[in-house]
Amino acid sequence: MDVLLEVRDLQTQFSTGGGVVRAVDGVSWDVRAGETVALVGESGCGKSVSALSVMRLVAAPAGRIVGGAILFKGRDLLALSDEEMRQIRGREISMIFQEPMTSLNPVLTVGRQVTETMEIHLGMTPARARGRAAEILTLVGISDPERRLGQYPHQFSGGMRQRIMVAMALTCNPALILADEPTTALDVTIQAQILELLKDLSRKLGVAMLMITHNLGIVARYADRVNVMYASRIVERGTAREIYAHPRHPYTLGLLRSVPRLDEPKKAKLAPIPGQPPDLTRLPPGCAFAPRCAFVMDRCRAERPELQSVGPEHVSACWVAGQLGQDGRG
Repeated sequence: MDVLLEVRDLQTQFSTGGGVVRAVDGVSWDVRAGETVALVGESGCGKSVSALSVMRLVAAPAGRIVGGAILFKGRDLLALSDEEMRQIRGREISMIFQEPMTSLNPVLTVGRQVTETMEIHLGMTPARARGRAAEILTLVGISDPERRLGQYPHQFSGGMRQRIMVAMALTCNPALILADEPTTALDVTIQAQILELLKDLSRKLGVAMLMITHNLGIVARYADRVNVMYASRIVERGTAREIYAHPRHPYTLGLLRSVPRLDEPKKAKLAPIPGQPPDLTRLPPGCAFAPRCAFVMDRCRAERPELQSVGPEHVSACWVAGQLGQDGRG
């Protein structure tokens, strides 16, 4: 399977009054054509900044990409001019943001917002773009599309607004969609509907997807491969099956233990990860997860582990990865 997007040693920083925040610190990952890849981690670990870096939407002057390469179809996006990048955004790479009510323009009709990219990138006439918009709304499960196109975002429910965001991402038949926490503000049943919709559309249209989430539980069914991110770095990567069956990093194990399971007794308590994520302006010299880790040893506090192979297509940045049992337990 061809690699569609390859991120190599990406480094994105923000200058603040408290120091330089290394939001993304030497991260590498890729997405192959037609597959769904997950980027998982707690809030503040650098997931969304990674996606914004791919789109070159990091807010300047405080934020800037200081190193690495982002190869899309063999072209380095960081080397493109602003105009060349504008031609790719929305046309070849689309993004679904996590809060549709703040992403949609409240004073423009849904129809105008859905048709705009088709008129700009595909050169469609307003009439033809509106017809195509109605088809896409039907595709994402919104009934009576002609009437709905004339309505405003506040006239839709949260789930319907998210479907509109999905529709907007699909208008120009992109090769890749970056879905940043697409279900965070929705209730559980609507979350499942949106995720099923995204997976179904990805399968039907052959669109590759990067799914960004803090919840390992929701990507088990939808992702082909998983990247686990902590404190601005990738700490574990593997196929979804391998990550869930044999987690080889204590942080991944902690995320899995904090997700409710139907096969556990009703009275079983969730095991939260103790402590808080580190300050990204003052990262410790060793493993950033060491202060919260149940398997910590002296070496963890002194040396930062790099990603090492622990199985076929499975890598982990942990000194004790090999000691974790086949069920992910020490």
